[in-house]
Amino acid sequence: MSRNTSSRNASARGASVRNTSRRARSEARAESFRCLHCGLDVSMSAAGTGHRNHCPNCLWSRHLDDAPGDRAADCGARMEPLAISVRGDGEWVLVHRCTGCGVLHANRTAGDDNALPLTRLAVRPLAQPPFPLERLSAL
Repeated sequence: MSRNTSSRNASARGASVRNTSRRARSEARAESFRCLHCGLDVSMSAAGTGHRNHCPNCLWSRHLDDAPGDRAADCGARMEPLAISVRGDGEWVLVHRCTGCGVLHANRTAGDDNALPLTRLAVRPLAQPPFPLERLSAL
């Protein structure tokens, strides 16, 4: 066997190893994602939800879904957490606005979401009211 043949075989073996590594990275990506806002590596599994769609640290999301879990949106821009809404059963829901196209989405909170940014969003209307508080005394 010539030296060129053995180096070609080694290259072919290396290519298959690289392809396997690439496949392993793709599978790992399906199990986690990196937050575009804070850079945290986030596991796709989350307590309380079947479709992880936001970072539990900073609560930012990415516009990937048209319907929960479908990954059909073409936008792909970051989604800013705007507010908290509370459902009739007491469940908190994050309201996100896409920074690219402006669409609003309501996303369930997850059991591992950071309580501090959730609380900041919940009290924002009280801490930064949309009108001067002095007007309340005139009522």
